[in-house]
Amino acid sequence: MTHGWHPAPDGREGVLAAEAEGYLLARVHRERAHREAEDLCARLPWLTTAQADDLAHHYIRQRNHLTRLMFQDTLRRAAELRQEYESRYADLRRDLLRRHAAFASAVLACSAGVGAATGLFAR
Repeated sequence: MTHGWHPAPDGREGVLAAEAEGYLLARVHRERAHREAEDLCARLPWLTTAQADDLAHHYIRQRNHLTRLMFQDTLRRAAELRQEYESRYADLRRDLLRRHAAFASAVLACSAGVGAATGLFAR
């Protein structure tokens, strides 16, 4: 009998975890917007209940919109950085492979030269 959690073989647990994290993060931001709207309305005691509700509704909608824009900008920048890093990594790998090939060629040429010189001196 096995105990504990085992990841799905197709990697769905990563996607599910990211979705759950995104949902929880959005919920935290939504709750924060509600608290901020309540605090704003509390500082404006002359508003009627309907005005306070309307102000809170508009504030929350605007705050959620700005948060969504911030997340989209962050995702866009993360994708740009990922592309930059992947490109740089590919360049470094190519350079390293080129250097290893040059070194291997030099070692092979030296060993061939040493072998030829040994053969000439052995005669």
